[in-house]
Amino acid sequence: MQLRRLPAAAALLLPLCAQDTATLRIEVTASAAPVAEAAVRVNGMRLKTGPDGTVAVAVPLGRVDVEVSKPGFLTAVTSLKIDEAREWRLAIEIQPHEPRREQITVSATRTDRLVQELPTRVEVLGREEIEEKMLMTPGDIVMLLNEMGGMRVQTTSPGLGAASIRIQGMPGRYTRFLSDGLPLFGQQGAGLGVLQIPPMDLAQVEVIKGVSSALYGAGAMAGIVNLISRRPGREPSLEVLANRSSRGATDVPVFAAVPLSSRWSATLLAGGHWQQRYDADGDGWADLARYGRGLLRPRLFWDGGDGRTASLAGGLISENREGGTLPGAVLPATGEPYLEALRTRRWDFGGQAQTLAGRRILVTVRWAASRQSHRHRFGETRERDRHDLLFGELTARGAAGKHTWVAGIAAEREAYHPRDLPWFAYRYTTPGGFLQDDIDLTRWLSISASGRADFHSRYGTFLSPRLSALLRAKGWTSRLSAGQGFLAPGPLTEQTEAAGLSRLSIPAPLVAERGRSLSFDLTRELGPAVLTAALFASRIRRPIEVRAGERYEIVNLAAPTDNAGLELLATWRKAPVAATAGYTYVRSRKYNGAGRADVSLTPRHSFGLTALWESEKAGRMGVECYYTGR
Repeated sequence: MQLRRLPAAAALLLPLCAQDTATLRIEVTASAAPVAEAAVRVNGMRLKTGPDGTVAVAVPLGRVDVEVSKPGFLTAVTSLKIDEAREWRLAIEIQPHEPRREQITVSATRTDRLVQELPTRVEVLGREEIEEKMLMTPGDIVMLLNEMGGMRVQTTSPGLGAASIRIQGMPGRYTRFLSDGLPLFGQQGAGLGVLQIPPMDLAQVEVIKGVSSALYGAGAMAGIVNLISRRPGREPSLEVLANRSSRGATDVPVFAAVPLSSRWSATLLAGGHWQQRYDADGDGWADLARYGRGLLRPRLFWDGGDGRTASLAGGLISENREGGTLPGAVLPATGEPYLEALRTRRWDFGGQAQTLAGRRILVTVRWAASRQSHRHRFGETRERDRHDLLFGELTARGAAGKHTWVAGIAAEREAYHPRDLPWFAYRYTTPGGFLQDDIDLTRWLSISASGRADFHSRYGTFLSPRLSALLRAKGWTSRLSAGQGFLAPGPLTEQTEAAGLSRLSIPAPLVAERGRSLSFDLTRELGPAVLTAALFASRIRRPIEVRAGERYEIVNLAAPTDNAGLELLATWRKAPVAATAGYTYVRSRKYNGAGRADVSLTPRHSFGLTALWESEKAGRMGVECYYTGR
C-alpha cells in the first residue's frame, strides 16, 4: 500500500481502517519551546510541524527513520522500531546552529578553557598572524604587539631605542610579560626586554587588558602578555629565516623541533641579530642604535599520559648596543660627541609539571629563576647593575558541576643590585595565595570571581579582587570586568632607564601604587564579520612620577591618574580574504598643580587596517595602514 501525505486529523483515523499501520506523533522543541514549520522526513515522506510543533503520520510497522531540520538549527536524525498498531509519541529537541569558530584554548586565565567560553576578555594572536609579522621583523615582537588594538610600543630611550608596552595608555611598568605562564623575562616589560624576544618559536600570544593582579600579583595593573611556545610535531622540523632590511638590520633566527621518543620532545631557538647605526634625518644622531645580539633557548617537553606533563626551558642572551652621535658628529648643546651604550648578559631557567590528584584535580607546580646584568654608559658616566628574580607557584584546578575552580600559593623574590649606586638597591620577597572560580550559571551567563592576597616584605599586605561576567544572547556577546591591583615602587622607570640613576634622587619615602580598572565590551557576529566595541577606564592612586630638572626626582603624586577610552574592532574572514580594522581612543590625565593635564607620550587616537588575500596556488598579497595621533 502506497502512503501519501494526509492532514493530521485524517492520519489519526488510519489505525481504524488498517491493522498493519501505526500512528506516529512527532513533537519538535527547541529550548523547551515548540518549533513550528520544521521540516520532518519520515521514511522519505516530507511533512511540516504545525503551530504547536507537532505532526502526526501513519507509518507501517517495523523500522522508521526520522529527520528534522529547520533553518538556524542543527539537523536531528533518529530511528525507532514500531511493532504494534497504536499511537506512538516521539519527542525531538533540535539545537540552535552556531557559526563554526576556531577552537582556541587560553591558558592565561589558568583554566585552559576555550576563548569563547571565558568571562574574562582575552585577545589571542595565532600562529598565522605571528608568521605574517615575523616576516617583517623577525628579531623582536615589537610590531606584533604594536598592531594590536589598544596597545602601543613607546620608545623610552632615544639613544638606545629601548621601548615599553603600553596597554590602553598605561605606562609600561604596569604590564607583565610571561612565557608559558613563567616570568622568564623579569618582573617588568619595560626597557629592552621586548626588543630581545624573537617571535619564531611562538605558537600563540595571549593578552589580558586591565588589572590582572588577582591572577599574577604585582606588576600587572595594566594587564599581562603571555607568550605561548611552539610544541614539536610528530616529525622533526627545521626552519631558518634570513632577513636584511634597507636600514641596516640583519636577522638569522633558527628553530628546530624534534620528537625524541614517544614521551619526550625538544625544541631549540637560536639566533643572531645585528643592526648598523642609522641616521635617518642626517643630523648626526643615530636614530637606530647599533647592536649585535645572540640568543639560545632550548625547551624540553615530556608527556606521560593521564594528565601528567612537564616542561623545562632555559635561555641565554648576550647583546652589545651603542647609540648617540655618529663618528665626527657632536651635540649642538655641548659641542662634544655623546656615546650611549649598554651591554646585556642574561640567563633564565624555568619549568612546570602537572599531574592528576585523584580523578578530577589537576595539580601544577611552576618555578623560574633569572639573572640579568647590565653595563650602562651615558656619555662619561658608567653604571653597572644586576637584576635577580626567583619564582615558585603551586596550584590545584578542578571542576564540579557548574564550577571550574583554581587555588594556589606563590612566592616571588626580586632583587636589584646597582653596583655603582648601592643606595638604590632593593630586595623584595612577596608570598601570596589566590583563588578563582568560574561559574557557568546558565547557557547565557557565566561569571569568574578571583581574589589574591600578597604579603610584601616592605610595603605590607595587598588584596587584589577581580570579577568578570560573560553574557550571550541571539548572536550578541558581552563581557564586564572589574579589578584591583598594586605595584611596589622602585627607582626603575621609563625616564630613569633613558637617563640613568646618577642624576636621580628620591626626596621622600615612596609608597605602593594601587590601581583599579573597569571594562565593558559588546561583540556581534554577522556571518564572516565580527564587530566589537569596548569601553575601559582605570585609576592609579599615588602614581609614581619622575620630575625632570638639573636632577631627576621620583615622587608619589597625591592626585590619581585616570585613563578612559574606547576600542572599536571589525574583522572579516571569508576565504580568500581576511581583513581587520581597529580604532582606539585613549584619554590619560593627571593633576599637575593647576588642574588636569594630559599624560605625555599618550596619543588619543590610533587607527589600523590590514587586509590579506591568499591563494594556495597563487600566493598572498596584503596591505597595511596605520595612523597614530600626537
